[in-house]
Amino acid sequence: MTTEPTAPRSLDGLTSVDEFLAGEGKLEAFEAIAIKEVLAWQIESAMKEQKISRKGLAERMHTSRSQVSRLLDPNDGNVTLTTLQRAAEIVGRKVRIELV
Repeated sequence: MTTEPTAPRSLDGLTSVDEFLAGEGKLEAFEAIAIKEVLAWQIESAMKEQKISRKGLAERMHTSRSQVSRLLDPNDGNVTLTTLQRAAEIVGRKVRIELV
């Protein structure tokens, strides 16, 4: 028994990319990736400003370089708030989370 391929959803009537992704059931995943990309970029930018290497950040955090690599990998969403806070403090930043 073969199944017919489904036609792509029509974009008619959609007002935003968010609406399309929500309809596809992918909005949450894309939002999570975007948040992690921004956090990784902000930490790396602060590291560059202060001339802190990944090895240096790992030493100051008392953790491994692989843990820092996971922290800075935008595709790895498994980072704890504690890890984010420790890294942010070392690079002179704070983590602020709010629900809107």
